[in-house]
Amino acid sequence: MLVRDAMSTVVLTIGPAHTLRQAAALMAARRVGAAVVLDHDTSGLGILTERDILVSVGAGQNPDLETAGAHTTTDVVFAAPGWTLDEAATAMAHGGFRHLIVLDGTGPVGIVSVRDIIRCWASPVRRREAAAALA
Repeated sequence: MLVRDAMSTVVLTIGPAHTLRQAAALMAARRVGAAVVLDHDTSGLGILTERDILVSVGAGQNPDLETAGAHTTTDVVFAAPGWTLDEAATAMAHGGFRHLIVLDGTGPVGIVSVRDIIRCWASPVRRREAAAALA
């Protein structure tokens, strides 16, 4: 199975000036764990995750004053839609992160998460187990 089969095509894109509270509200409303941070001034692309927000709040920082740009990971590993799920999982395990921005020639087309990969890997197992139980 490929990344394109597992990824979410709901890509929340925010700017670096969004506050962490604004980012969290948008992520919660869309039920996503990460936002792509697009900085038009630098043509930079990064990712802000729920964990980044949690670390900031846990450190006592004010989510109404802290910006997404100050907490964005810019040293990002990107996936291609044609990667296998094993390639994506290996990149995540090696890098210690749970989300990959999926890029094609036009820019971000999705995000694949550990949860997406597990869902895909678990589904065939459940189908086989259910078939075996019925036999």
